[in-house]
Amino acid sequence: MAGELSLEGMGDALVILGAAGIVIPAFARLKINPVIGFILVGIIAGPYGLGAMSSEVHWLQHFTIDDPEAIQPYADFGVILLLFAIGLELSFKRLWTMRRIVFGIGAAEMLVTASIFGAVLLFVIGWELKSAAALGLALAMSSTALVLPISGTKSPVGRAALAMLLFEDVALVPMLFVFGTVGGADVDGLAEVAINGAIVVGAILLVGKFLLSPLFAQAARTKSPEGFFAISLLTVILAAAATSFVGLSPILGALVAGMLIAETDYHAEVEIVIAPLKGLGLGVFLITIGMLIDLGSLAEQWHLLIGGLVAVLIVKAIVTGILLRIAGARRGVSAETGILMASPSETTLIVLGAAGTAGVLATDTVAFWSAVTALGLSITPFLASLGRIAGHRVEKEAAAQELEQDPAAGRVVIFGFGRVGQMVANMLQEHKKPYLGVDSNIDGVARLREAGSNVLYGDVARGELIEKLGLSKAAALVLTMDDPVLTARISQRVRELHPDLPIIARARDSEHAAKLYKAGVTDAVPEALEASLQLSEAVLVDIGVAMGPVIASIHQKRSDLRDAIMSESDLPQQPSLGRRRPSSS
Repeated sequence: MAGELSLEGMGDALVILGAAGIVIPAFARLKINPVIGFILVGIIAGPYGLGAMSSEVHWLQHFTIDDPEAIQPYADFGVILLLFAIGLELSFKRLWTMRRIVFGIGAAEMLVTASIFGAVLLFVIGWELKSAAALGLALAMSSTALVLPISGTKSPVGRAALAMLLFEDVALVPMLFVFGTVGGADVDGLAEVAINGAIVVGAILLVGKFLLSPLFAQAARTKSPEGFFAISLLTVILAAAATSFVGLSPILGALVAGMLIAETDYHAEVEIVIAPLKGLGLGVFLITIGMLIDLGSLAEQWHLLIGGLVAVLIVKAIVTGILLRIAGARRGVSAETGILMASPSETTLIVLGAAGTAGVLATDTVAFWSAVTALGLSITPFLASLGRIAGHRVEKEAAAQELEQDPAAGRVVIFGFGRVGQMVANMLQEHKKPYLGVDSNIDGVARLREAGSNVLYGDVARGELIEKLGLSKAAALVLTMDDPVLTARISQRVRELHPDLPIIARARDSEHAAKLYKAGVTDAVPEALEASLQLSEAVLVDIGVAMGPVIASIHQKRSDLRDAIMSESDLPQQPSLGRRRPSSS
């Protein structure tokens, strides 16, 4: 008997570890999000897949899971570890700066979405108020476990998603109490939990502030990764247990524990040692989601399930996108975040279960929307990709509209906004000269605009863009692209359209500089030659050659290069090579 129990327990572990060992590398090699792989494992090995055959084919018992509840604690712990890892990326200072968006846009997103769902159920379908409110709130939730690993917490999309998800996690506790109240629980319990929760969180913060740094310091002295791992695991377990003991969500304790460690000097090491366990825990959670998907049921009522999911996705994407735009987010960020946050959540399953237990929602209703939620979670990676595509397209359209407003007037226009272009822009800012950068990397443009740079998306290879920019009113044009042919072509085209516009171009060498002068540039700076001259100067000085002769030889070499370029390009006067003499005035 003991041996049978041991083998049965090992069967679940074998499926989970086997999935982690096979799915992650295989899908990484195929460049597919492993989230999909874990969900597929849950579908195949779960009670609606091969698990349904395990009673007849006994050897399948060791490779399938026919009881999802058996591994549910592991899945819950995986989500706790995930929230702990998210807390490591935050700090209390950063969270304090986000308080307005958390309780502003976060609250608005959840309440507006829930109100729309509830109103449809109440007035169109004819549900009771409490049932409509319960399902509306459940469907308004978005997935912390999947969204944040995809978006991160530092990008504009990640910050917006984090703010809304934080509010949802905080709101989960009172929501569960409301359902308990409807089911006959004590109303006064909510206030008691709120007070006890505040005391417990305060105690966690106080104890952690004085104990964590000395403990991690000792682990650092012993150079023991195991010490970091043990302290981290103990911290998250105690914090989660403490908040759970007083009736709060354990994920709140995990988040607070992560934020506490984020305030120490050891958070980077903790992130490294906890990463494998976090990934495995998330995989277990995703496997349990896959186990909820009954392909037979989907086949029978696929139109209802897909219809319900599409309705949820559309409403949530539109509401989230509009609210972010009202809050001042860029169009691309609003579109991408709205689509990414559109799917229901793992907390949706929790709310549905609580509402079903309280008698607020019927059993068949809970089962139907649980299937919709599981289906929605499984397509979250596709939503993320769709959101990025939509965000990029919206940013391009916004950039095209900005071009119609003559943005180049009075500015130095910089084609190519990589490291060289950004350095030119920084120098212009130092001297309080306006500039406009143009680059074709939409991700880079979005990141730089968020950081405050004046840059637009645009493909400078297209002649239409050059015409739309209105270069006739620009102060100068700087070409920094690392494409000799394109630089020469643009130089010639712009010179034909704008004979008096100063054009300063980045050249690779003297031969390329000569071609650019023939194409009509005002100044060509051959980066390879200038770098070589500066390197030669540094070498000669460092080995003991006097500074005067070194400078003289460098000037002579530069003069020889000017002569070479003149002979190659048939210029009427010597080019500056990017080095103008001081004005005699």
